[in-house]
Amino acid sequence: MSNFKVIMAGATATLSASCGGCADHQGGCTSGGARPVSGVALENIDSSVRPQDGLFQYANGRWLARTEIPAENTSWGAFNEVLDLTQQQLKEIVEAKLPADADAGHRMVVDFHRSFMDEEAVERRGLSPLAAEMEQIDGLVRTDQVHALMARFTRMGFGDGMPFYVGVLQDAKNATRYTAGLSQGGLGLPDRSFYLEAALAPLLDHYQAHVQAILALAGQQDAQQQAAAVVALETALARAQWTPLDNRDPAKTYNRRDLSALPALLPVFQWDLYLAASGISGKADSIVVFQPSYLQGLEDVFVRTPLSAWKAYFRWHLLHAAAPFLPDGFVRENFTFYGTVLAGTPALQPRWKRALTAVDPLLGEALGKLYVEKRFPAESKTRTLPMVDRLREAYRASIHRQDWLGAQSKARALLKLDNMAVKIGYPDVWRDYGGLEIRADDLWGNVVRSHRFDYDRQLRKLDGPVDRQEWLLSPQTVNAYYNPMANEIVFPAAILQKPFFDPAADDAVNFGAIGSIIGHEMSHAFDDQGSKFDENGTLSEWWSPAERSAYTERTRTLVAQYGQYSPVPGALLNGEFTLGENIADNAGVSIAFQAYQTALQSGVRQQLDGFTDAQRFYLGLANAFRLKVREGEARRRLNIDPHAPAEFRVDGSARNQPGFDEAYGLVPTDRLYVPPAQRFSLW
Repeated sequence: MSNFKVIMAGATATLSASCGGCADHQGGCTSGGARPVSGVALENIDSSVRPQDGLFQYANGRWLARTEIPAENTSWGAFNEVLDLTQQQLKEIVEAKLPADADAGHRMVVDFHRSFMDEEAVERRGLSPLAAEMEQIDGLVRTDQVHALMARFTRMGFGDGMPFYVGVLQDAKNATRYTAGLSQGGLGLPDRSFYLEAALAPLLDHYQAHVQAILALAGQQDAQQQAAAVVALETALARAQWTPLDNRDPAKTYNRRDLSALPALLPVFQWDLYLAASGISGKADSIVVFQPSYLQGLEDVFVRTPLSAWKAYFRWHLLHAAAPFLPDGFVRENFTFYGTVLAGTPALQPRWKRALTAVDPLLGEALGKLYVEKRFPAESKTRTLPMVDRLREAYRASIHRQDWLGAQSKARALLKLDNMAVKIGYPDVWRDYGGLEIRADDLWGNVVRSHRFDYDRQLRKLDGPVDRQEWLLSPQTVNAYYNPMANEIVFPAAILQKPFFDPAADDAVNFGAIGSIIGHEMSHAFDDQGSKFDENGTLSEWWSPAERSAYTERTRTLVAQYGQYSPVPGALLNGEFTLGENIADNAGVSIAFQAYQTALQSGVRQQLDGFTDAQRFYLGLANAFRLKVREGEARRRLNIDPHAPAEFRVDGSARNQPGFDEAYGLVPTDRLYVPPAQRFSLW
């Protein structure tokens, strides 16, 4: 429900627009004949590097050299800079005096924030907020009670900490309706590989020590034995789980089963108890099982795991979910492992930032409404649309040119492009939080009640018509996404800021930065998985077998290219796992450049700051993705992040572009040169 992972083809990009009425004029928005501003971050350029050998390093080298990752961060770059600014703005909003006429949502946000910031009250209460759940765990005497407790904890908001969990999402094969779904879960580490790969064994040892430390803080006398039992149980779950690569395939993960058929997958499990406790019974007759063989693999786990191990497992996952909201000892131990050991972050974020991080997923639109009122002018919505329209037209022209698509599939692709909805800034209808109780003196209670409130909200959707107005991200989120089942691209208000879009700069840099990111999200509709959804968002194969084969053959070039990149010593990027995002990166840059060339037809080509139009375009791309990442975090992302590291998102895309070749006059001896016949070209 609120914690159910919705499958999306892509979820990391940004959007804005060129300068209102100046969208057709290269040279940017100026008045009174003033010299246009190039928008190139000259202070970041490292002239000791040739762009032909490394565009990312050339455009950002001096920034990389002078920038230190803040102690509280795993990485630092353009996205972090915008997020930091947004958090400062949100801090001002929630700490301001509450107006006498504040609505209920405003009061909820302020009271939730106060409950988090009241550290003295949190320390005083200790573990007492968890007493009821701890008592229920201690009172387990039968295995079927374990099954019902899994459902209860899912409703409390940490279902992904259970061996499997249920939720509500759009039906991939009937995108107009909602359906129930069931997914694997239950791991305290990011991915199954952390339990199974020999190279990651030291991290598993650290994890077991962390579980022991948390249980000891909670007063468990046999914490060492319990921690060993937890890790053994989670390792058994990991062995049965599907890989991230398997889970990328929407056709493979769509397995509808009648509720009555679930016992055939996992006979030992008390499905009637679980489905009743989760609220699914009586509201659905069937469910989409994302990983059927995983459920089958759990039979032996449920048969052989003693009740004492289940108790330790539930204690750990309850404490793990609650740790950010508990006294300082739990917060520090939680951060030491997940922040420092796993990601290499030296320092914990200040409490005010952690408070905002807690409020956002639970009261996101109530906080977002305040943010939009204070920080997002209404005209920003309309100013973004011209660039989106230009990208759409460039995509239209590109689809027409493809010789591997037949006439019927081209028509369907164009229809999908035309049907693609664009959401900018904030929802047209704000979410109603009526009936939710938020108290300024009850942090953990606020967390649990908020999760249960959202769970029930989602449950009411079950088997009903899809709400096309709903957003999956809050307006203050510095991110964007394409949702294949809604065939929509969504750009929250917070992302519509510099350095992704600079209203004072000429169009070249803006098309290179924001334009490429808009193109990235559009391209997810036609990547290796998004292309399996039709114009209405329904999972269906609308390409012929020959067209799918031709598409797959073209993408093999990209798999091979990215599979050669080494983000950290001794490790290579997984070209298959990152394929969808790599397609979107490359296609997004290509489409944005085509759109910019069209815009240039009505303007005057000129050099600014010594760079041609095309050179500034690619510098805009590189600058938007500037990023430094700690090595521990970089290694962690290799296993769980479907995006390539920033350097390869820039250089990997640029080297496949004829426009980049022409802009910088690449020759075969240049490091980024790729012979035309070996370049990846799709849209």
